[in-house]
Amino acid sequence: MSILFTITGLGMGGAENQVVSLADELAARSHKVTLAYILEPALVLPRNEQVEVVWLGGTKSVSGMVRAYINLAKLVKQFKPDVVHSHMFHANILSRLVRLVSKAPRLVCTAHSNNEGGKARMLAYRLTDRLADEFTNVSQGGVGSFECKKAAPIGRMLATHNGIDTQRFSFNSVARQQLRSELGIQHCTVFIAIGRFHEAKDYPNLLEAFAILSTSQPDTHLLIVGDGELRPQVMRKIEELGLQARITLLGIRKDVPDLLSAADIFVLSSAWEGFPLVIGEAMSCEKVVVTTNAGGAREFLLDTKYLVDVRDSQSLAKAMLNAVFLPDEVAQDYGARSRQNIIEKFSLSSVVDRWLEIYN
Repeated sequence: MSILFTITGLGMGGAENQVVSLADELAARSHKVTLAYILEPALVLPRNEQVEVVWLGGTKSVSGMVRAYINLAKLVKQFKPDVVHSHMFHANILSRLVRLVSKAPRLVCTAHSNNEGGKARMLAYRLTDRLADEFTNVSQGGVGSFECKKAAPIGRMLATHNGIDTQRFSFNSVARQQLRSELGIQHCTVFIAIGRFHEAKDYPNLLEAFAILSTSQPDTHLLIVGDGELRPQVMRKIEELGLQARITLLGIRKDVPDLLSAADIFVLSSAWEGFPLVIGEAMSCEKVVVTTNAGGAREFLLDTKYLVDVRDSQSLAKAMLNAVFLPDEVAQDYGARSRQNIIEKFSLSSVVDRWLEIYN
């Protein structure tokens, strides 16, 4: 089967990593895969050399989107895919509109959040709905949100979870010791947060919670992996709270599985999410997870012991404190059960099987 993935960009977000992983897995199964993206820069790329990557020449301007539309139409005519699978708002809309001039046999559109913008975007989805064969969201909560906003008719959207490469995301004891030594955190209880510096991730919530925790737990440290437009604000907040020595901003990293191994507890402070794959990746690395009840976060968890309301720093701090006090043997058992849960329900292989059913 020939498959054309289209995506708005290839930054360091969960959607981007998921699409690249899908492309790699499908290519490994001998499918012909091309990955086209609209906006530069491309920070996440397939590892499988059989996947062709194409920049559509797009920018955030109207003229840039028109150029991307023209190039995508040309690509569809040249590549003649059996399926076009688009991801995120701009790629979804452009891929739908391209069907007006260059029809692919099948178009599947995927939204990766329960919040993809305001009324104008929801109207665009509604007006172009008939141009897509399937419309999916990465969580059941996202489906409900899109239905409430009338972006899709009730019953139209499918909830299709993202998948996790459980071989890549697995605990590595050697990497743990090496990174803890390099970062000078050998004797700390280490929290890790992963995600771009964006309003959705609500890093002020996390920093406030960590400041509360720090007053009673001086031997804790927070690693933050990611970058983005709000980095200056995050840095100022860290300085205001006097946490410079307790927090390490690691920027964009390629060794996320190793960093998860180095940490003790994963924490997500988001105000909203789609299906936060990073929770499943942390669970696959056998980490205890503390998270806000954002998007599809709950759908990963074994229980709601460390699940708190969004934008509630006090509750987040309390959950983080409870995770610190978890006995080692209990944390290890919890981590092992978490990994098994991910393997059984969210492995990349099983998710690719599901996508192939939808494609067909």
